[in-house]
Amino acid sequence: MASKTDQLLIVVSILEGRHFPKSPRLSLVVQASFDGEQLATDPVEHRDQPQFSTELAWELDRRTLHQHRLQRTPIKLQCFAVDSVSKKKESVGYIVLDLRSVQEVKQEPRWYPLLSSKYTKQRPALLLSVVLENDTKPSEPSPDRFKARKAPPRQGSPALTELLPDKLEAVLNPDQGYHQVGPADHCTDMFVLSITVAFATKLEQLIPSTMKLSAEGSEFFFYYSLLGNDITSEPFHNLLSPDFEPERASVRIRSSKQILQAFLSQQPSLQIHLCCGNHSLGSTDVSLSALSAVSVDLENKAATVEGAFILQPPKRVKQTLPALPADLQPTVGVAVTLRREEVAPQVHTALSTSVPPNGQRPRSSSPVRKRRDSPPPGPPLPPPSSHTESEAESLLEELQRGKQAGLAAADLEAPVQLKSRPEAPAEGGASSVSVSAPKVSIPSSAHHYCFSLDLRSLGNLSLTHPIAATLRYSYQFFGSAAPIMTNPPVELQRNMDVSLPQSYCAFDFAALPQQLQDTFLRVPLVVEVWHRDSTSRDQLIGRASIQLSHLLSSERSRFLASTGEQSWRQTHQDRIPVVKTHRPSEKVAELSYVATLEDLGLVKAREVIVSDSSQTEPVAPTQPSSHPAAPSLPSAPLGPTAPTAPRDTLEYRKALELELWKEEQEDLFDDQLRKKELSHMQALAEEWRRRDREREALVKKKEVEYNLLEEQLQKTLSDLERREKQLAEAELETQRLQRELRADHDLTQRELQESSRRLQQECDHRVALEKDKVRLMEEERSRLLQQITDGESRYKQLEKEFQLYREQQNIRPEFRLQSEINLLTLEKVELERKLESTTKSKLHYKQQWGRALKELARFKQVLCWFRGRGVFSDLWSKTQILTKQM
Repeated sequence: MASKTDQLLIVVSILEGRHFPKSPRLSLVVQASFDGEQLATDPVEHRDQPQFSTELAWELDRRTLHQHRLQRTPIKLQCFAVDSVSKKKESVGYIVLDLRSVQEVKQEPRWYPLLSSKYTKQRPALLLSVVLENDTKPSEPSPDRFKARKAPPRQGSPALTELLPDKLEAVLNPDQGYHQVGPADHCTDMFVLSITVAFATKLEQLIPSTMKLSAEGSEFFFYYSLLGNDITSEPFHNLLSPDFEPERASVRIRSSKQILQAFLSQQPSLQIHLCCGNHSLGSTDVSLSALSAVSVDLENKAATVEGAFILQPPKRVKQTLPALPADLQPTVGVAVTLRREEVAPQVHTALSTSVPPNGQRPRSSSPVRKRRDSPPPGPPLPPPSSHTESEAESLLEELQRGKQAGLAAADLEAPVQLKSRPEAPAEGGASSVSVSAPKVSIPSSAHHYCFSLDLRSLGNLSLTHPIAATLRYSYQFFGSAAPIMTNPPVELQRNMDVSLPQSYCAFDFAALPQQLQDTFLRVPLVVEVWHRDSTSRDQLIGRASIQLSHLLSSERSRFLASTGEQSWRQTHQDRIPVVKTHRPSEKVAELSYVATLEDLGLVKAREVIVSDSSQTEPVAPTQPSSHPAAPSLPSAPLGPTAPTAPRDTLEYRKALELELWKEEQEDLFDDQLRKKELSHMQALAEEWRRRDREREALVKKKEVEYNLLEEQLQKTLSDLERREKQLAEAELETQRLQRELRADHDLTQRELQESSRRLQQECDHRVALEKDKVRLMEEERSRLLQQITDGESRYKQLEKEFQLYREQQNIRPEFRLQSEINLLTLEKVELERKLESTTKSKLHYKQQWGRALKELARFKQVLCWFRGRGVFSDLWSKTQILTKQM
């Protein structure tokens, strides 16, 4: 159990959002998942700038955090739009946070855009802040980690599948390293679900042609989520030829065959994204439900769904990219396999989740095992020692780096190593020299040099976690390819300096002065800083380059050597940064050192006997090399000899050997130059081929775009020609219609003028007739009125006469008077009838007059319509005069 100070909290602060469309019926929820554990915010209003103001935290220790950083476990934030009525959740987008960038120092919040957002008009974003905090509370087991088991079905109860819920869920069992699907008492079979990303083609089609296909420092990788576990592939840098190895991610599931098939049929499609940083360049869907439809006996054979799936770019980018033919579609090869787990134990690769030495799994460890596809492993190897594997890997890396960098020790003449001595010499003194040991001749102008390096201290660590630091370096110019290492490892924490034990080493060698200067000026001494962990492999923290040219430019001081001769000494002390290998601009720590070079004069001995340089304790065994083995200096110089012939003298033989050695070294140097030239030419050819492939891919992409643009242009031209023809035909038709309308207008105008003239004449004639009729009616009326007046006067006269007659007649005058009265009555009736007929005739004439007035009003309206268009103005004035007269 970790100590209280090692308990940490990963705190994700979700402050606010922006560029969200306003929707009063919906609410926003942000759900965060890390290592299979999910946390969510409270629902907030769906508006342009939603205010979350929520902190989500996960508890873990430093060791678990370190393992998660090595496995690149991400923190995934998913934003959902929740319907307040139906409670239906719809994904708005997601954000993936890199755990390696989280620090204990509080940083300013940043805006993170949502990936694969459904709102394409504007890019919604969230204001987030991620920080590591010390957990001051004691760690207690969470009560939600204990779940009650379902009771087993009793006898006579319905089938097990009928008792299952509508939606099956996979429950993580971190202690056993599997997911449980279905009741634990009845689902006891172990299955392995594997996802393999095998290959990818035509990935350059996912980005616009204006962007570079292989930008400096850009890393591409595949990302998908398997049962809540976020999986990322190894990054690659070239989209034209992705050089990643096929990787397989496996998860163990404890269930039964029927329930597992039902579970897979309910699962949504597996989304595999091609990512660059935090951006998704394209994605594809792989159906997991297809595994349940495969009719395969899982007891004997695995169910597999595989194929090349087309990567679709995001919606906002898809609109800008042209449509591609089938042979240029970007694809990714994916294989999904479901099989029964074998009973025999299997050897997991180094990428599987490691277990701490105390036997307890980390709190947030994942049961997903991720490994590269490789041939079946051999029999289990015995457990290695605590440092054997890391040292071997370090030596391999040292050799590879030496081949790639082309160290000057391989370019120049190999110096002769006299001896290398650590701070504490080995017991027993110098070893005895065999008479038959091989000898190496030394040029007469060679100097005896002694180089010593003291690595004083290491400090100013910028990492958040402490390291067990050990330093290692090698310099082949000193005659040995075996690395020099400090031991034991020292614990280094932030804001502290530590001294390095057993860090002093001295090298005695013979070399020409010009050769020494050229080598020190060209080749720096690289010191590696390693983190040594007893539970995992050694990890390279960074490298520091010691420029030995500073030593040559330092002040020289004279001193008296042990042989009594005057010698020269140069000393340089400095503090240099330790930088990361893949990020040279990022400083990890600082190294303090003292380097000393002593020039002990010319070498006295002309022959030295080869000795094993690996006898010194801190030096690892010397690797095989094409250079001559490091000889050791004899204990005493050779004595004088008797006079001999010139060709038999030792000086002549040495001069001959020196000339032969020079020729051999020249041949070796020429051979090395040819090899170096060949390697450079191969590198140039490979770079040329790579750039040629990029240019060819870019040309193909441009050609496809230009072909599509040409097709669109041809289609637009044909449309323009068709529209031009239609416009010409329409213009001709318009001119014809204009001529017809003008002719119709002229004809209608003439007809209207003629009809108006006729109508005017008819109106004038009718008015004259009506006037005559009115005049006749007036005359008739006056005549009748005169007759009525005459009749009335006659009646009054007769009445007076009758009165006179009655007065004159005495007896029975009634009969005569009665007859006269009847006659007068008849005349009066006749006159009334004539008056009535005259009245009826007058009413008839009045009706005809009203109709004539109506026709005249209609004609007046027609004239008003023509008057509004500027015709028949004279006719209108005449009509007005006629109307006033009537």
